[in-house]
Amino acid sequence: MASTSDIRNGLCIRYNNDIYKIVEFLHVKPGKGPAFVRTKMKSVTTGKVLDNTFSAGHKIEDVRVETHKFQYLYNDGEFYHFMNESDYTQIRLLESALDRPDLMKEGEIVTIQINTEDNMPLSVDLPASVILEVTATEPGVKGNTATNATKPATVESGAEVNVPLFINEGDKIKVETDKGTYKERIKE
Repeated sequence: MASTSDIRNGLCIRYNNDIYKIVEFLHVKPGKGPAFVRTKMKSVTTGKVLDNTFSAGHKIEDVRVETHKFQYLYNDGEFYHFMNESDYTQIRLLESALDRPDLMKEGEIVTIQINTEDNMPLSVDLPASVILEVTATEPGVKGNTATNATKPATVESGAEVNVPLFINEGDKIKVETDKGTYKERIKE
């Protein structure tokens, strides 16, 4: 058993007969009244996001998890297939278990949290940022800017990212995986 002081991003807990992963949390200590923790939790089975508030000191049942490095292999339309880097076993997951599947390219190394009780995969964590090649975007028109103007661009994984006007097809860009936003252009 854990308490609200142990809550952190990525913690998996058992709540309402389901397993949830903490996506965001905020410890709140109002001037009047008891302290509490406001959380945003994502169900690892259904993908449903739930906002919940725990009072300070509330006992929560944490789920013991192990993390393993897996390589993303391919998507067959229904399942995403991954291979364990240490023993080469393969697993497949539904899209609902993934946070940003549109930012994964084949060969990408991800971290998968596995429940130690039943060896079921709980969640897939992408690296903080990924480098992707722009496959389609409109050319930027000179003089057509105010400040920080952006345009949509499709990257090699199929995701659409808003990028600055100077980005062209064939450029490699770094994308933050938690928000799906452009970070910088990679020079070769």
